[in-house]
Amino acid sequence: MVTRDPVASLRAHARTCAGPFADDADLLDRLAGHRLVLLGEGSHGTHEFYAERAALTRRLIEAGRVQAVAIEGDWPDAYRVNRYVLGHSLDQGPEEALRGFQRFPTWMWRNADVLEFVEWLREHNRRRPPAERVRFYGLDLYSLGASIDAVIGYLETVDPAEAARARVRYGCFDRFGGPEGQAYGYALASQRAIPCEDEVVAQLVALRARTAEYIRRDGMDAFDEAFFAEQNAVVVRDAEEYYQQMYRADVSSWNLRDRHMANTADALLEHLGHAQPRAAVAVWEHNSHVGDARATGMSAHGELNVGQLVRQRYGAATVLVGFTTYAGEVSAARDWGARVERRTVRPARFDSHEALFHVAGLDRCWVDCRDAGVHSVLATERLERAIGVIYRPETERQSHYFPARLADQFDVVIHIDETNAVRPLDVTEHWLRGEPPETYPSGL
Repeated sequence: MVTRDPVASLRAHARTCAGPFADDADLLDRLAGHRLVLLGEGSHGTHEFYAERAALTRRLIEAGRVQAVAIEGDWPDAYRVNRYVLGHSLDQGPEEALRGFQRFPTWMWRNADVLEFVEWLREHNRRRPPAERVRFYGLDLYSLGASIDAVIGYLETVDPAEAARARVRYGCFDRFGGPEGQAYGYALASQRAIPCEDEVVAQLVALRARTAEYIRRDGMDAFDEAFFAEQNAVVVRDAEEYYQQMYRADVSSWNLRDRHMANTADALLEHLGHAQPRAAVAVWEHNSHVGDARATGMSAHGELNVGQLVRQRYGAATVLVGFTTYAGEVSAARDWGARVERRTVRPARFDSHEALFHVAGLDRCWVDCRDAGVHSVLATERLERAIGVIYRPETERQSHYFPARLADQFDVVIHIDETNAVRPLDVTEHWLRGEPPETYPSGL
């Protein structure tokens, strides 16, 4: 039953935290022991979300509770970082290792907080035997061309004849000007061209048929590289289908993407389980992917997401953590492909979950959604804000809010009332200047 005074109830049951959330033993206990720890973010450009998420992940790694980190990033770009943190890379530092993230939005993973975590992870691994080193992976499927190159590059080292056959199969994309996903999808939708579906599936089947032969060499490294190649072939297959749907059905393409990310998490657990049977993965993604879609307006539109899928597959072996904020700054663009700016985030709407935390005076807190007092308040449907890589305050209600039952969407919610913009590695004077306040004279 919903309490008559939600503000008082939330204030009574929230756990305030003056320092780093990673110093809270109760919170760490709530996260530990799960096979999938999904750590969200209310925006792709907030420093505190990145920093606190990284600190919680470090503590779980140090306690032996997490064996890999998987991000909302492309598989080949993240694997370059994986090689670096394992000490298998020629990259001279974390900044160089992160240069694979060249696709918009670069600041999403090329930022100061990720840089710090990557260097910490490399140093942590340096002190561990190979079987205990923590890995770094990507879950996303946008890397059609890069994944094709990675499959062919791998085959050139282990089976040159099969590499030649792979070039022929993937050569199907040449008649579309190459494997550029959006151009491929547009050509299929506008010209009714024959897709490359059969070729990419044939290549995945051929690679899987020979994987056992390729990994007969001793050691986890050869096993890892074969897994890397196979997952790239999976990315090509799923990306081909995704770009087929891009110009046809928004819901279908969203669901394809989140199914791919959830399936990749499954593959990671299986792969890591060969060395550590109870391996666990920390997943870093936006709240819109991490929170259970069934508790949001997404479900009414037929959309599902990673949080829903892993709950259905793993039940109590997964924990979903959302991060929210009331106001502050964010690194975001005005339009897709535009430059990153340090933008002012408006105070949250009065009818939002974020405003409820603010009115309760909870500057830094976390709540356990299993707590009856918390659930009675946050299971009521209110608006929730979501800022991705684009922020449009002029249409904020339509662009950035959706209805949600926060207590059913997440297992834990971490709220930081005022937050700052994440600092891009490719920082510009324009970003440093920030955004003038809304009261700034419009004629200047």
